[in-house]
Parts: sequence; C-alpha cells; structure tokens
Amino acid sequence: MEGFTALYIFMLAAFTGYEVIARVPAILHTPLMSGSNFIHGVVLVGAMIALGNADTTLGKIIGFIGVMLATGNAVGGYVVTERMLEMFKSSKGEAK
Repeated sequence: MEGFTALYIFMLAAFTGYEVIARVPAILHTPLMSGSNFIHGVVLVGAMIALGNADTTLGKIIGFIGVMLATGNAVGGYVVTERMLEMFKSSKGEAK
C-alpha cells in the first residue's frame, strides 16, 4: 500500500503544481522562478539525505540519480532566472 500512497501523492502534487503555475501571470514568472529555486535546493538536500540513508545498491543508484536530477534542476533554474533578469537591464552605457 505504501507504493500506491506515494504514487497518489505524486500525482496530486503534479496536478496541483500544474494548475498553480498555469494561472500565474507572465509578469510574475521571474519572482516565481526565484522562489522555486529555493524549493529546488530543498529537493536537492532531500535527495542527498535519501542517498546517504540508502542501504541497497538499487537505493544508492536511485538516490544518485535523484541528486543529479535535483542538481540539474536547481542550476538550470538559476541560469534561467539570470537570463530573465538580463532582459530587464538597461542597455545605456553599453555602447562604446
């Protein structure tokens, strides 16, 4: 029953996340990305804790994959946020 409960929670979280993000106005996407980067960091810490507590080889492999995906997600979020913030910078003084 544990697997079905975890799958139910995952599906509920995915649906809720999609519905919340779909209703965000375009002007708020940059602050939303900054806030979600914090959450990605928390996910990374959780993945590292899961990897550290893994006892079996399969658990270690899944934990390692989780750490790698969470790291890529967090770093990618910061890269996207930085690019979005670059669009708002003034181009004055750049011409030489």
